[in-house]
Amino acid sequence: MSYRILTLSPGSTSTKVAVFEGSTTVMKANVRHDPAELAQFDQAADQLDYRIHTVKGELAKAGVTLDSIDAFSGYCGGMGPTVGGIFAIDQTVCDHVLNCGMNHPAILGAPILFEFAKETGKPAFAVNQPDTDELEDVSRITGYPGVYRKSHVHCLNQKECAIRYAASLGKAYDEVNVIVAHVGGGLSVAAHEHGRMVDTNDVLEGSGPFAPNRSGDVPLKPVVALAFSGEHSKKEINGVIGKTGGLKGLLGTDDAMEIDRRIEAGDEWAKVVFEAMAYQTAKAIGGFAATLKGNVDGIVLTGGVSHDKFFVDYVSERVSWIAPVAVYAGDFEMEGAAAGAVRALDGVEKVMTYTGKPSWDGFKMAGAFADVEA
Repeated sequence: MSYRILTLSPGSTSTKVAVFEGSTTVMKANVRHDPAELAQFDQAADQLDYRIHTVKGELAKAGVTLDSIDAFSGYCGGMGPTVGGIFAIDQTVCDHVLNCGMNHPAILGAPILFEFAKETGKPAFAVNQPDTDELEDVSRITGYPGVYRKSHVHCLNQKECAIRYAASLGKAYDEVNVIVAHVGGGLSVAAHEHGRMVDTNDVLEGSGPFAPNRSGDVPLKPVVALAFSGEHSKKEINGVIGKTGGLKGLLGTDDAMEIDRRIEAGDEWAKVVFEAMAYQTAKAIGGFAATLKGNVDGIVLTGGVSHDKFFVDYVSERVSWIAPVAVYAGDFEMEGAAAGAVRALDGVEKVMTYTGKPSWDGFKMAGAFADVEA
């Protein structure tokens, strides 16, 4: 059966909405919001009605009615660490995300979809929500007591691309071991072992390879010195870690095409910096091959930078000895959300009930230090 699925992703300055029917895209829009309009809301949660109105407006433009939709699915932030998979969006989910203390419009994904579900009597799903955390305990340990690694990655696109790669081999996602590198504004690399992301870097907290606009792993003592120098605020340092570091900090731009033009024009600094990002990505992939004990069915490159031939060739040259490299350039979050809803409707994948209980909430072993926020 060909279902009609509405997918949604609320961002800090935009709202993505799409409708799919089978493999056909019925409509797709990325609405950019006027900063002056957003400024009238004190908290992201206050934008709920505004975002609902935005989505309904886009559907009306495309001539799509809510009643024609079979299921609603999307990017649902604020659910906290859970296993990956599909959760039914209900009042428990909405109450949790709206009161989780997170001030980002991603928390509106579930409440918007739930409003549509109540209005139409159709189901709503959260698919591979962004705080999915399936890490093995051994991958969480750091050498700084009380600071442990968590999973904050491009989960929806990571898993969708791994699912697609497994299908290309004639297998299911839980039958393969795949390493996926998503390289967009942020950069996440993850080891997928038989349907679980058992190890990854934490994009939110600043670990892993540096990215187009994020610093990634850096030596700690120089950063501590900067933090206590009195010359930089906490906000400035966090900004370099999460928004203005990486390519943007080193080259003044995070546009890969512009960097390619600089390299072609003979800019040696641009070349070595871009190579360094690809080099660190390749190193991370190699490390996760060790996580999987060398049993790797494939390596997948995805995200916007994976459109770049220079980057793809540089990484592939260094990792293709591990396993075949496949490129799924761009992101497939909306398609992944739709595909998850279809699996739920067809009964191919179990739909879970959200309890709010985290999949990991710290080590309880004797002698373990109390968890601290990084």
